[in-house]
Amino acid sequence: MKNEEMITNEFKPPERSKNIFTDFVNFIWNKPKIPTLIKFESEEKRIEYNERILQRIGLNVDKLSIQNIHNIGVEAQVSLVFNELLNWNGDSSCWPNYVARVDRIDGNLEQIRILPFGWNKYPFGLKSFLGIHLIPLFYLNSIRIKQAPDPFDFDNARYLLYDCSGGYPIGFFSLYVRSSIPELGETEHSQLISAVGFNFYGKVRPNSPKIINRIWEAIHNRVTSNVLTRIKQLCEWRLSKLENG
Repeated sequence: MKNEEMITNEFKPPERSKNIFTDFVNFIWNKPKIPTLIKFESEEKRIEYNERILQRIGLNVDKLSIQNIHNIGVEAQVSLVFNELLNWNGDSSCWPNYVARVDRIDGNLEQIRILPFGWNKYPFGLKSFLGIHLIPLFYLNSIRIKQAPDPFDFDNARYLLYDCSGGYPIGFFSLYVRSSIPELGETEHSQLISAVGFNFYGKVRPNSPKIINRIWEAIHNRVTSNVLTRIKQLCEWRLSKLENG
């Protein structure tokens, strides 16, 4: 009984949001203990790392002006972590669904709409908000869902890769999981990586820096960090349940 209590206290699933306010608290206000945004010593190091990730998923996004990569170690097998990614939907406790709901088109993971506040149409008969079309926020159309590694893959990689279109962003979104590489100082079973390349304005390169772009990027980074932290927590809790019955 004592051992079961220790397991219960150590491993818990992430607490679900109940409304827009708790989504804000859980995904924007909360600062995870483990930093996930990868920071680089130089622009050259950032470009080199980006190119390695993009080469693995078969993309070239040199023209996109925002490219952020987040990474977190997970004490669970790659297959278990990836199965959680395949369960990504509007009921996920790892995503701010009250603020930006995941809507699988026809129930498929290949095509997804992200709906602000869960709205699939504007309230009060409106056709836009202040002339801006925000429903959906954007579409995610699958480029590739790699559910099993190739025979020659040394890192056991699987990933979700989407093209982003409509709404405000353009570019790609990817959730990528692979085995840890000890030579890189990685000690957990798996590494979960989120990589994005898109632009708030729907342009390839804005002519000048915009304050709203920096605010959006800060929010994106905080939400992404919380999403990865929650996926880690969920996977490690689920593995503890499997190992201990």
